[in-house]
Amino acid sequence: MWKWEVENPKAVIVMVHGASEYHGRYKWLIEMWRSEQINVVMGDLPGQGTTRRKQRGHIDSFDEYIETIEGWVREAMKYELPVFLLGHSMGGLAVIRTLQEKKLPIKAVILSSPCVAIVKPPSKALDFVSKGLNVMIPSLRFNSQLEPGIATRNEDVKKMDDNDPLFVRKVSVRWYRELVKAMKFANELTEKMPNVPYLVMQGEDDKIVDRVSVKKWFDMLPVSEKSFKEFDKLYHEIFNEPERDDVFYYAKSFVTMQLKELE
Repeated sequence: MWKWEVENPKAVIVMVHGASEYHGRYKWLIEMWRSEQINVVMGDLPGQGTTRRKQRGHIDSFDEYIETIEGWVREAMKYELPVFLLGHSMGGLAVIRTLQEKKLPIKAVILSSPCVAIVKPPSKALDFVSKGLNVMIPSLRFNSQLEPGIATRNEDVKKMDDNDPLFVRKVSVRWYRELVKAMKFANELTEKMPNVPYLVMQGEDDKIVDRVSVKKWFDMLPVSEKSFKEFDKLYHEIFNEPERDDVFYYAKSFVTMQLKELE
């Protein structure tokens, strides 16, 4: 876990990255938040990025993500500032599951293309086989199909991903089965979401997460304050797209509005 601090901060934001990636892909976004006098807390989820474990792309349980995020939030609380929680893609799913299972003093939540359903799930036959392998060989890895290039139209980002040794390209059978279970819980347990403000942002041309399912999840969210924004033509990684300045401005406006309510 790392912390990026500023002088006279007015809030702190905990950011959670998506599948296959890590904190290093968020340098631009980290600096954008810092320019708004907001501290940033972020780390790498278990089995990804710089985390130390024998097998990358593998977890024994999705609870590993939940416990890790809870730890980051607890660290952010030490600033004694309003805490915002931002999760992208699978990180968004992990944020959802964390909030369903843990009571955390969050001021508000931002979800970027949250992975509550995927565009191209494995065939029924392959899904069936994975259930058996999950019992017999849970650590068996296969190509994640999250190859660099389908997540963003930003050519500079794609070039960096192509040569990035920390980009996870294989995931385990157990990781996939835990992802499926987490998506199921996320959709079935919306009543457990805390009643705090939510901003859900989604790319209209997302080729990884099913945008229709994201909107359905948002509509089921039983909270008093929530906003949904779909960005035309944008791919999955909305904070990396050529229009990312517009995306950040929208997220920043949401945070600013929440902070004004505390004045």
